[in-house]
This record gives sequence, structure tokens and C-alpha cells, in this order.
Amino acid sequence: MKVASAHAAPSALAGILFLVLAVACFAVLDTTVKYIGATVSVVVSVWFRYAFQALATSAVMLPRQGKRLLHTAHPRFQFLRGLLLTGISALAFISLQHMPVGAFTAIVMTAPLVVTLLAAVFLKERVGMLRWLLVVGGFVGTLLIVRPGGAVLGWASLLPLGLVVMYAWFQILTSQMARTENPLTMHFYTGWVGALLSSLALPLFWTVLPDAKTLALLSLIGLTGTIGHFLLILAFARAPASTLTPFLYTQIGFAMLGGWLVFNHVPGSWELGGIALIVLCGASASWITAREKRLPIEIPEP
Repeated sequence: MKVASAHAAPSALAGILFLVLAVACFAVLDTTVKYIGATVSVVVSVWFRYAFQALATSAVMLPRQGKRLLHTAHPRFQFLRGLLLTGISALAFISLQHMPVGAFTAIVMTAPLVVTLLAAVFLKERVGMLRWLLVVGGFVGTLLIVRPGGAVLGWASLLPLGLVVMYAWFQILTSQMARTENPLTMHFYTGWVGALLSSLALPLFWTVLPDAKTLALLSLIGLTGTIGHFLLILAFARAPASTLTPFLYTQIGFAMLGGWLVFNHVPGSWELGGIALIVLCGASASWITAREKRLPIEIPEP
């Protein structure tokens, strides 16, 4: 038992490190998307995001997995999952043009709470009073961020809320598919579906890139998205979700740091209160979910 514990501790620490690095990548991605949004269409950014992932995933995984990587029992669900995530990315990239990065990230982090709600309504899962209170608390935190009369409130504030609902459906679909599908196969198809769908729209929105800096930033979007997701796989392979869950919310801290460094945005007291409430309720609900081994926990990625 002592030997097992000795090996388990470094593995858990490695998992936490990989997770923190992953969410840092996602925060860089979001900050870059917001920065570049003034000169590049959302469709172009989404295309770079998924084309990079599709090509990198194929180059790394196909030589190792071979035909096993392509095998799936549910091709229609693979397409639906890729379609949902592509839509999620598009909504995220549009939302970031109208909201501070930290506030956007905090709202997206209510996704585990929405998953709880949808699982109770549509999957008939039993939800205790504590979990319902956490769901309500998370939505109160969201209202504090997009409060009536606040600078963030407007039609744009509805986009991340719609994104959260869409992501909750994506999460539930993922939880069902994970019972029979290889996670690497799911990752492979997600990248290619996103790349192909955005390629269909690309000719309508493509413009000549103004300079090499823009190309470098678009490549950074693809790179951080791909590396971030790969680091997530490494993290959850080394530590249980119940250990990693509290550290998912460090992405909000990285996002607020990026917003301050790049856009000089400092959250107000209402925003900070809402963010703190979302972190408390969301982390608690996710930790309970992981401990109960019900729905798998994934970070909402753009």
C-alpha cells in the first residue's frame, strides 16, 4: 500500500500540473481570439482552430493508432458532437468580442451546473437539495456579472448563456458516447468535423491576412487549442476527476490576467462577486459529480 501511494502522489501532481497548463493554454486562446477579432472574421479564427487540431492530431495519432483510430460504432453521433463543438467555438469567439475575457470564462464555467439541470430533467437523474442550491447559486453569480444596468448586459451577454446550454448537451452526448468510443477517436473526429464545417463557410468570409503577425496569432489559436486539449488528456490519464476538478477554475484567474495585461480590464466589485460565487458553486458541484462518478467532467473549451 505504501508503494502504491508513493507512485500515486507524483502521478496526481503531474495530472494537476498538466491541467493547469491546459487551462492556461485555453486562456491564451481566448485572449488571442479577442485581440485578433477586430481584423479577422470569426469563421477564419474557427477554421485555424480546427484545421490545426485536425492536422496535428492526424500526424501524431494515425501512425500510432492506425485504423483503430478511425473505428467508431456511432458515426452520426461523432458528426453531431463535432457540429456542436464547432457551434460552441463560434459562439465563444463572437462572445469574446463583446465581453471581458474573465467575465466570459466565468459564465462558461457554469456549464457543469447546467449539465446537472439537464441530466435531472432529461436523463431522470436524482439531484439532491445541495446540488440544486449550487445550481441556483451559480446562476445568481451569472446575474451579478451580466446585471441589469451593467456594462456587460446586452444581446451579447445572451451568447455565452446559449453557449453554456449547447455545451451541456455536448457534455451529455460525450458521456453517453464515452461508454463505447475511444476518446482519441472522438478527439480525432471532432477536429476533422470542425475543420470541414468551417471550410465550407471559409470562402464566404476569407480576406487576405494583413500581415505576418496576424498569421502568427491565428497559428497561436490553433496551437494553444490543440496543446491544451492534449494536456487535458494527459491530466485525466494521471489523476481522478475528483482531484483535478477544483483546479479547472484556475482558468478564470488566467483569463482575468490576460484581460488585464492585454486589454487593461480590471473587474469591478459586482463582477468579482459573481465570479467568486460561480467558482464556489461550480467547483463544488463538479467535485460532487466526480466523486459520485456520474457524468464525466470536461473543461468547456473554445
